[in-house]
Amino acid sequence: MAIVTVPQLSDNYAYLVIDDASMECAVVDCAEADKVIAAAKAHGLKLSAVLTTHWHGDHCGGNQDIASKVAGIKVFGASAEGGKIPALTNPVKDGDTVKIGALEGRVIGIPAHTNGHVAYYFPALGAVFTGDTMFIGGCGRVFEGKAATMVESLGKLTSLPDSTEVYCGHEYTEKNLRFALTLEPGNQALRARHEWSLKTRAANKFTVPSTIGDEKKTNPFLRTSSPELRTNLKKRDPSIPDDPVAIFAKARELKDNF
Repeated sequence: MAIVTVPQLSDNYAYLVIDDASMECAVVDCAEADKVIAAAKAHGLKLSAVLTTHWHGDHCGGNQDIASKVAGIKVFGASAEGGKIPALTNPVKDGDTVKIGALEGRVIGIPAHTNGHVAYYFPALGAVFTGDTMFIGGCGRVFEGKAATMVESLGKLTSLPDSTEVYCGHEYTEKNLRFALTLEPGNQALRARHEWSLKTRAANKFTVPSTIGDEKKTNPFLRTSSPELRTNLKKRDPSIPDDPVAIFAKARELKDNF
């Protein structure tokens, strides 16, 4: 079982991360407590923790509710979010460890979308939960950091093994890949991935997870060294400096208005 996807709101995802030995689980990013509790019950699981990636309401708006309905549940979230995470019981920072039964996860600090945004990486599951920092085919808006901060945060995620599965916070994949094709129309892996996303969504299936390896091949925000991507960006703005952060920033600006 290991990971169960729980749709939330209009296009959010929460995830149950499961220790199969004990049938204990944590939920990553609870927006709607009742849906999460129902999913845990349907799979015969004991909810013991909430793992919050960042303070935005569509990722933690269910924290108070789930804390009131599940006795003893722990709520993890970054201390760097400055007290904005509801019902927080266990503040964490980059490099900390979280445990679900015998299952261990590592906290990775990945600020920029928010100042305290974190990911949760579970080596035994080969999975990372990236919230709104890395999407399938995209990345989050840079709300509280700078472009250089986001580039550094994405770099932490791409340093994980290529086989690592990426579980992100939203079903944004098709639009992300459609945008990516405006920058790299000659990327055949990207073209195939976009066609796959169209068919997947038409069948009402999730496009999550991806893998770090697939993201390196198709995610424009990880491909600032691509000659085709650079050429197309410089056609739009010849003044862009020839460095990865400036290339990233221009791509992000275009995506913000796509």
